[in-house]
Amino acid sequence: MLMCFYFLGQGVDEPLSATGFRQADAAGSFLSNVKFTHVFSSDLLRAKQTAATILGKNKFCKDLEIKYDARLRERKYGVAEGRPLTDLKAMAKAAGEQCPSFTPSGGETLDEVRERARDFFEFLCQLAVELEQKEQDAHGAASRSSGTPEEQLVFPWTNHCSEAELGSDNGEASKILDANILVVSHGAYMRNWLGYFVSDLNCTLPTNLTKSQLSSVSPNTGVSHFIIKLENGNLLKPEVTCVCLNQDSHLVDVGAECVAPKVF
Repeated sequence: MLMCFYFLGQGVDEPLSATGFRQADAAGSFLSNVKFTHVFSSDLLRAKQTAATILGKNKFCKDLEIKYDARLRERKYGVAEGRPLTDLKAMAKAAGEQCPSFTPSGGETLDEVRERARDFFEFLCQLAVELEQKEQDAHGAASRSSGTPEEQLVFPWTNHCSEAELGSDNGEASKILDANILVVSHGAYMRNWLGYFVSDLNCTLPTNLTKSQLSSVSPNTGVSHFIIKLENGNLLKPEVTCVCLNQDSHLVDVGAECVAPKVF
């Protein structure tokens, strides 16, 4: 079975600014031809507004229900929450630690964030397996092998991907999706999720991805695209392929936020 994830990132829990809405609108236009089967969002306000704006631009699923999940919330930074990034760096330096791995008092450790990401990902995999089973029960495996144009993969950024990333070893049948899921979350959280994909699940990465890109936090409404294959519905061995990471070409004509960097 096959499913896709589109990850979009946001920052601290504040309402979207005018620029933030323009960024979300641009992301919505970029993804307007992608027919999603499910949309999940962090229950924090910026993510909710981003998800709603993106769906409002979609040609196929404007009325799709957005499901909010606390497991998609940003990493909790405790006493450093909402403060300038320089403050967090100073706290880390005083503790003799590196900033990315430092946990302020009252904050979540990286392992705790990764566990949330793992738990939610396994939930999505289970959801996709159940959808596949329902489809087979309703129509039979034979009808799924033919597919329809609406079930085919839609890549809005084909020019950003190599043939290996878009290609298939299993022919046209592997391009039939059981689920096409949009996940709207937060930058530091998704960086930890990617770490889980890479270190625990041996995620296949784009050949041109640099180490700095791999460790960077997504820009607001940056898009990451993953293809997940569960051979025979095996939840224990998902095959994860990253098509693109923190893609931001849709933001070229959108102004940047003129605010001091804050802790995500």
